[in-house]
Amino acid sequence: MTEVRLHIYDVTNSGSDKTNSTIVQINKIFKDGIGLGGIFHSAVQFSKENILRQYLCRQILGSEVYGEEEWSFGFCEQGSGVFSCPSGKNPMYTYRESMVLGITNFSKLNVNQILQELSREWPGSSYDLLSKNCNHFCDEFCERLGVQKLPGWVNRFANAGDAAIEIAENTALRLRQAKTEIVSASKVAYRFLVGVTSSSSGGNDSPGNSNRGSPRFQAAWFKNIITTGAKPSSSSEIETQGGSGFQNHRLQNSAQTMQQNFQDPQRSP
Repeated sequence: MTEVRLHIYDVTNSGSDKTNSTIVQINKIFKDGIGLGGIFHSAVQFSKENILRQYLCRQILGSEVYGEEEWSFGFCEQGSGVFSCPSGKNPMYTYRESMVLGITNFSKLNVNQILQELSREWPGSSYDLLSKNCNHFCDEFCERLGVQKLPGWVNRFANAGDAAIEIAENTALRLRQAKTEIVSASKVAYRFLVGVTSSSSGGNDSPGNSNRGSPRFQAAWFKNIITTGAKPSSSSEIETQGGSGFQNHRLQNSAQTMQQNFQDPQRSP
């Protein structure tokens, strides 16, 4: 049986002392203060010695057994990103703490085979700060060793950032899809309106249709009535009006004759 241990560092490789100090303070506040997480580098160490010797070395010497290595993952332009260094002594970062993740029953040969597989699967050029970093590698390594994964706070900031980017990308994709659908719907609506307008115009110009429903024709017809006065709309109306005028004329002549006879009684009727 072999003990599997996780080593955790503050990420202080920015090249700026001020930035490195800020990261350390952030990790103290967010991890030590409220237990949320921070910006960390991690590495997995499995001991070649028995568990009792490991325990005695830690208690007496205050360190791990000399010569043991930790394994992690980082960026490089060519080759595998999997690398090793003495346990707890990565020169790029500031050592913080370690914790035991469990006991593996794999032999040294089995562990070496797992590392060879991971070396092929994790090229250095595939490194991504948010989606494929050293903590993701340690998670997979521990899963293959049959021990528990990293505590959530170790990689929480990277996971949150990766989730935020994924949400933003999904939102942008949905907005692009919605824009495409809106444009398509607008084109369909435009073609429909153009078709309706063309049909209406063609119907008004046909000989079988009258222009009574046209607002422009109704306005002109009403203006003509006001300007010239009402006109008979049919021959029957003309005849009726003509007959009425003739009868009125006869009645008027009869009235004048009666008046003259009344004024001159000597005149014969």
